Amino acid sequence: MRSLFCRTLLLVFLFLSITAHAQLVSGPMLGPVELRTAKLWIEVKPGSDVVLQYWKKGDLNSYKSIQKKTNRDDWFSPVVFNVVGLELNTTYEYQFHINQKVIAKPTKAIGTFTTKELWQWRKPAPDFSFLTGSCAYINEPAVDRPGKPYGGDSSIFESMAKEKVAFMLWMGDNWYTRDVDYYDEWGLWNRASHDRSVPVLQNFLKSTSHYAMWDDHDYGPNDIGTNYILKKTSRDVFTNYWLNTTYGMNGEGIYSMISYGDVDIFMMDDRWWRSADNMKDSIDGKPNPDKLMWGKQQLQWLKNSLLFSRAPFKIIANGSQVLNPVSPFDKLLDCPAEYEELMSFLQVNKIPGVLFMSGDRHHTEVIKVNRQGAYPLYDVTVSPLTAGTHKFGAAEANNPYRVFGIDEKQNYGKFNFTGARGQRKLTVEFFGVKGDKLGQWSVTESELKYQR
Repeated sequence: MRSLFCRTLLLVFLFLSITAHAQLVSGPMLGPVELRTAKLWIEVKPGSDVVLQYWKKGDLNSYKSIQKKTNRDDWFSPVVFNVVGLELNTTYEYQFHINQKVIAKPTKAIGTFTTKELWQWRKPAPDFSFLTGSCAYINEPAVDRPGKPYGGDSSIFESMAKEKVAFMLWMGDNWYTRDVDYYDEWGLWNRASHDRSVPVLQNFLKSTSHYAMWDDHDYGPNDIGTNYILKKTSRDVFTNYWLNTTYGMNGEGIYSMISYGDVDIFMMDDRWWRSADNMKDSIDGKPNPDKLMWGKQQLQWLKNSLLFSRAPFKIIANGSQVLNPVSPFDKLLDCPAEYEELMSFLQVNKIPGVLFMSGDRHHTEVIKVNRQGAYPLYDVTVSPLTAGTHKFGAAEANNPYRVFGIDEKQNYGKFNFTGARGQRKLTVEFFGVKGDKLGQWSVTESELKYQR
């Protein structure tokens, strides 16, 4: 009799597990984890009830719960959980339950996160690392263009999931809208949901915190900018599928920043205000003030943020390249009014520690541009994660501004910050699909300072 009861109980648990799994679309994904708060994301079928349980690692009796219900009439149901009131420098475990009428005390965790340590005014800044990359194309043969699949080996995400890092910064083209997607609102939502749900991505989503910027392909059609008629929908999709701390200001754009340790990263929006690429750069030999990549609102925010920052490394992250004078493709240099305004601002105010990072190009490289009377500027481009690769060619084959390069290979970057105060060093490592090291480049804090 007891054996029959145990078998029956087991079948009940199996049924509940299968039912919950059927309602799970993707996730969980970990967002920013701060000193006393954390964000978690999951996508479920519309009309589902979701319960998050979390507790201090090893102390199941300390668990707390947050419950949310999704709308049955929605097309898609990504859900965000804000976990607050946490303890400093403490590891927590968590579990999700979907559509379970009775929620018992948790017995097993599916993920963990650790709150930050309060090091400020107490000890030197911690050494840490983060991952980055761009251009993640997930094949969908029924709607892709005919011929060879554009998406490559997606097992790169399995390699990335094994890295022990503070966070991942997605540099744009994080999914690729295509002809069936960008003419209607449902298509934009469906692309994000479809590509987020691929099985190979799931372990990576919960392995570390995730931040994101966009570029053209996860914003809308190729190369489009401010004229995209569905850009507000695109912003809604983006803010529902990522967990950045903020998204622009006044309901416009998605620019934001990350402060981690003693590093500030300014995440720029290169699409919301962007002029058409074929708008003239100059008129009568002078920069065209109407040709924009960032827009006045965003550029003013960046200037004030740079002035406020005391970080030894101030990284300006942008979907498109910023510097590369040889590139035939889009870059901030093609918007000379904004480019010259930024360069003048850096020089006049003698802002130390500035370097750029970017995606988009389907190759990886470090561009170095010397400045008179100032330290050189660098632009670290990391691309692609899974999208098609290409070979350096034409004027870029022997780019004199390139100090490091990788072409014809999928790859991701790992930014490592180490060293004592006043002697900090950034080392960027580049890895292939299977986690094989392809090379590295480094720069020190002292190399990014004005000479006294």
